[in-house]
Amino acid sequence: MTDIRHFLDLDKLPSGTLKDILALGDSEKAGNAPFGVKPLAGKTLALIFEKPSTRTRVSFEVGMRQLGGDVVILDAESSQLGRGETIADTARVLSRFVDAIMIRTTDESKLLELAQYATVPVINGLTDQSHPCQIMADLMTIKEHKGKLEGLKFAWVGDGNNVSTSFIHAAPKFGFALDMACPVGYRPNQGLIENANAQGGQVRLTDMDSALEGADVVVTDCWVSMGDEDYDARMAALAPYQINAKTMAQAKDDAIFMHCLPAHRNEEVTDEVIDGPQSVVFDEAENRLHAQKGVLLYCFNGLPS
Repeated sequence: MTDIRHFLDLDKLPSGTLKDILALGDSEKAGNAPFGVKPLAGKTLALIFEKPSTRTRVSFEVGMRQLGGDVVILDAESSQLGRGETIADTARVLSRFVDAIMIRTTDESKLLELAQYATVPVINGLTDQSHPCQIMADLMTIKEHKGKLEGLKFAWVGDGNNVSTSFIHAAPKFGFALDMACPVGYRPNQGLIENANAQGGQVRLTDMDSALEGADVVVTDCWVSMGDEDYDARMAALAPYQINAKTMAQAKDDAIFMHCLPAHRNEEVTDEVIDGPQSVVFDEAENRLHAQKGVLLYCFNGLPS
């Protein structure tokens, strides 16, 4: 089948499609259901978790049920994936049972293999390489607070991880500038940045002071993610990149602070910032539900004409 609407990564979809997906989420949040009440009645979404989850699991499960559908939850311990069944065979089997598949996994190759062999839409709930659903929620939140995305300056501070990769993917699609302050050894791939800039993006690696100066949005993430084993080295390298009252003050007075959560408080961000008036982290968390409803509607129903 060639007309399956996957949601794999932000760089794989046109800018207009991504903006329309966000608009679907906005409409659902506002109570203006573009496809009517319970548009996914009779549909089932499989949720595969090879990594633990709070926000991804709850937001997809609640979102699917609010749209009238149902979910089946699988993890490595309770499915044959943890006992050696191939991704390809899992894709073929699940496609006979469910109408779409969300996977939260490690290597991107698993996501791509699942999409290759599935005959239903596949959604990237997170890989070690990217986290597109999170960024869709982040962009929805920024637009709510700033009224726009195009022309804003984002500062990414800290580890150049999978979330930062999806911000790089998003920059040329939505027209914002992205300054990234990351220590040596924890920087995103230069080729990734060059590719984004070749598509019209404004992404650059710079120092922390330059990244924060004039920033409309300040974003960070935890320094030690699931699977990282170099705790001491990470803490030593990233300690100068903490977002606290002093560093946050380098951004614009009306800048907002974002973190996809869970936060390691008083490591990458202090309590005074994450609990302060510029923080929108819980709006951001809530918008995982609404943005992912937009993703689900796109994968199942396409875009309204």
